[in-house]
Amino acid sequence: MPYDQNNVFAKILRGELPNDTVFEDDEVLAFHDIYPQSKIHVLVIPKGNFVSFDDFTENATTEQVGKFFEKVGHIARDLDVDQEGFRIISNVGTFGGQEVPHFHVHICGGQKLGRMIEKK
Repeated sequence: MPYDQNNVFAKILRGELPNDTVFEDDEVLAFHDIYPQSKIHVLVIPKGNFVSFDDFTENATTEQVGKFFEKVGHIARDLDVDQEGFRIISNVGTFGGQEVPHFHVHICGGQKLGRMIEKK
């Protein structure tokens, strides 16, 4: 699937839509989710044109992948969710529940989280 330059995260990165920034550098932007699913819910996105986790790990350099996840850990510690625990989530594709076609990681914490997937 080609990258859609008009997805909501691309618009945020271009400054066309506002966000509540938690962290930003030349490679990563982290901001509060506008529909939080936990007390703390932050999205972390790379500034490159990657559609999903699958696309990112296949097409980004090993250095980009490593730096991204190093920054996810740094952001989680800055949010102070590392002591009690937190969850990182990356939904991929239709079956995975991905809603925005730009690779992103959710950091959720600040409270006890329930089961990840309920058996049906």
